[in-house]
Amino acid sequence: MTTTTPPTPRKSGGSGHRSDAKNRTPRTSATQPTNAATSGYRTVLGRLPILELSPSVDGGLWPAKAYAGEVVPFSAVAFREGHGVIGVDLTLVSPDGARFERRMRPGAPGTDRWHTLAQVPTEGMWRFRVTAWADDWATWLHAAEVKVPLGQDVELVFAEGAQLLTRALAGRRPPSDRVALRELVELMGDTSADPAARLDAATAPRVTGILTARPIASLVTHSAEHLLEVERTEAGVASWYEFFPRSEGAKRLADGTWKSGTFRSAARRLPAVAAMGFDVVYLPPVHPIGESYRKGRNNSLAPEPGDPGSPWAIGGDAGGHDVLHPDLGDTAEFIRFVRKAAKLGLEVAMDFALQASPDHPWVREHPEWFTTLPDGSIAYAENPPKKYQDIYPINFDNDPDGIRAEALRLIEYWIAAGIRTFRVDNPHTKPLDFWEWLIHTVRLKHPDIVFLAEAFTRPAVMQTLAKAGFQQSYSYFTWRNSKEELEEFLDSIAHETDAFLRPNLFVNTPDILTEYLQFGGHPAFKLRAAIAATGAPLWGVYSGFELYESVARSGAEEYIDNEKYEYRPRDYAQAEARGESLAPYLTMLNRVRDEHPALRQLRNLTVHASDDDAVLVFSKHLEREFTGTRTPDTVIVVANVDPHSVRETLVHLDLAAIGLPVDARFEVTDAVTGQTWTWGSVNYVRLDAFDEPVHILSVKAV
Repeated sequence: MTTTTPPTPRKSGGSGHRSDAKNRTPRTSATQPTNAATSGYRTVLGRLPILELSPSVDGGLWPAKAYAGEVVPFSAVAFREGHGVIGVDLTLVSPDGARFERRMRPGAPGTDRWHTLAQVPTEGMWRFRVTAWADDWATWLHAAEVKVPLGQDVELVFAEGAQLLTRALAGRRPPSDRVALRELVELMGDTSADPAARLDAATAPRVTGILTARPIASLVTHSAEHLLEVERTEAGVASWYEFFPRSEGAKRLADGTWKSGTFRSAARRLPAVAAMGFDVVYLPPVHPIGESYRKGRNNSLAPEPGDPGSPWAIGGDAGGHDVLHPDLGDTAEFIRFVRKAAKLGLEVAMDFALQASPDHPWVREHPEWFTTLPDGSIAYAENPPKKYQDIYPINFDNDPDGIRAEALRLIEYWIAAGIRTFRVDNPHTKPLDFWEWLIHTVRLKHPDIVFLAEAFTRPAVMQTLAKAGFQQSYSYFTWRNSKEELEEFLDSIAHETDAFLRPNLFVNTPDILTEYLQFGGHPAFKLRAAIAATGAPLWGVYSGFELYESVARSGAEEYIDNEKYEYRPRDYAQAEARGESLAPYLTMLNRVRDEHPALRQLRNLTVHASDDDAVLVFSKHLEREFTGTRTPDTVIVVANVDPHSVRETLVHLDLAAIGLPVDARFEVTDAVTGQTWTWGSVNYVRLDAFDEPVHILSVKAV
């Protein structure tokens, strides 16, 4: 004989629903079954099931994420048994306790999913829940519209309607609404009146408006509360520019050696960066660099005299992570650099690389923080086949408490110097629980701190870093180049990982010069910048990109004469004077981002269709309620992603996705060229990659 063990009694979990006896209007006699008393099992489902709340991260294991000003899509699956109509509401509670209610709308038929958008304007921990309720008036009206025209149970139907309206009158309502409902009750009971006229009165706009604003509801059921952590706007919206301070102002001396640039000379680059419209200046490590196993040019194991070494080989005779490289200047000069940046509207992001050169003080003072090999040597960093003999990785398992204390001390040290954003080098090579602890510990005291995860790794690892606390993340964008790859990538960042991962779409890095840029010529640079700047609210550029630098080390996907290993002063002004700079194009992109609030959102992206396998089409749309301008904002991007061709094709737009009727005609103006066209749902485009490979179109209804 087979026996079945009943489930263990438990507190409300999962979707955590409960029914509420306090209703907007008097309830019917329906009651919640007392099955806990009869079977020992307490149901997870409420009277009306509410499931799959979004945004949610692993069922609420961590709060979902948003940033101040973000428009967040909320959704849930909710339904009831049978054919009764339900309504669904979202309740948002701000950190100061203010409550906001939004009616949710049904999604695609048959899915039972409900949706709404809500803007979260302030930082802090928000709470939200979903409420489902039986819409008794809508249920009655549906039956009445079927039965009355057929002459079925006409007076019984109207008597039921009158009962519902009487229930509605028992609650609080404005006097004018009460008058209208009383008149309708009287008409419902008037058996001499024409049934069609009585039904028309029940569907009149005035009545519909009254009973939509304050429904006749029963069986009210609430989900559990979920958390939404809203961080400062800059955690989700920013344009980054990376440069090496030592290269800015560096000079070759008569003997062939170099004199390093300084924070003072690097500060002279800041006005140009600000003029291009960037918000964040990211500096690779600015600490002392070890001499032992120092790398030479192009990652050579035999450095020449004066080779500066990799900034990521941190630590030397002058100190470690809490010391500035003597060639760059002292703490006072660094602080002046940070303050000058701030006056120009730029925030300085600092590199946080938890690793050490063989000359770092940690190696002498804390050898237990490293891995000692059987031959007595300390293990250096490797990413086979790459070897980094000049860097010792930290072993976080030997003295976790000591390492945590030191990491926290370093972060606090640079926060005190004015840093609010940290780009974390290779976080995926460190224990993820360490980052979860560090980020949350830091943000308890400094909630405005932003951490960017530089992690090009497996999806599960990269995504878990974001869930554990990183506000921004590098992504696979660098290697997504074809139309199909970009469509999949853009859709996934906007709709699949948007609850927790904010991708920063860097177009290049000191380590990454893709084949697309190596061989795509100037069009490839425009394409990558335009898609990055419009595809996500976060994007970044490593200096030299605006000069079309594209020569790689043989057989590698990184720059020849890599700036990681040598000084690379650049003459930006001369290139621009010759018309050989992308700086004006980057300036245009950042200006368009500032002008269009739709581009400062992540989750509002829609991929559209074209008839050409190299023409990518997507849009960003923001409803007028959220733009701050009383008009909707829509940007359509059409890109020829083949940098070696001219493409002519038809573009097919989903007009509903951009808030327009299916037969709408409207004007589009190209931010790149200034040209204007009249468009509809199907449109001809011609994109010459050698001229302008991308349209960035703003929409104006006509």
